[in-house]
Amino acid sequence: MIETIDLVKSVETSEGLLTILKGISLKIEKAEAVAIVGASGSGKSTLLGLMAGLDAATNGDVLLDGHSLAAMDEEQRAILRGQLVGFVFQSFQLLPSLTALENVMLPIELKGQSDPQGKAKKLLERVGLEERGHHYPNQLSGGEQQRVAIARAFATQGKILFADEPTGNLDTATGSKIIDLLFELNREYSTTLVLVTHDERLAKKCDRSINLVGGEIVNEQIKEELVSV
Repeated sequence: MIETIDLVKSVETSEGLLTILKGISLKIEKAEAVAIVGASGSGKSTLLGLMAGLDAATNGDVLLDGHSLAAMDEEQRAILRGQLVGFVFQSFQLLPSLTALENVMLPIELKGQSDPQGKAKKLLERVGLEERGHHYPNQLSGGEQQRVAIARAFATQGKILFADEPTGNLDTATGSKIIDLLFELNREYSTTLVLVTHDERLAKKCDRSINLVGGEIVNEQIKEELVSV
């Protein structure tokens, strides 16, 4: 489903060339849940952005459901993201001028699917917000906004869901509920889940955890090993 091949990302800084990722090669299978963990500055979010086609690599390639991102320009990558990918961000990224229902409807409408309102209502019901659809983001708690963001991410039924610190702005109790909801929906929709997190509870729910240090993979753990740690 996702493969990175000798992935390198470098950027120019005032102090010279900074290499953020140093030849990352990995494979993520269909319906697998994988956590990318590591200290701040290890390259986690950069790797997620490259796998999602939000940025272009300096060298190497990403195969997203068999499609080479290196062979595409930004417009082509955007089209592919719209077809395959859903996102959940730490900062929710809801449009403030749209209600919860309209935020969930938007990607369905952009994809040209039928009955966007009906589908969005069902998803809001699925995340326990059927009574909050007419509220705007600033009228919702952090946990409610993240639930709307999760409903939006699953709205187009993409094959892959990327999540960047989805519990980072939530308290412990709310974060636990969001984790349970995210994995429950992920099983239900059989998506491939790739997430960046500092949250050990979240990482331990994944099938595999990939640890980055200084832009390199230093180890991987499967779920049984994670549970025992």
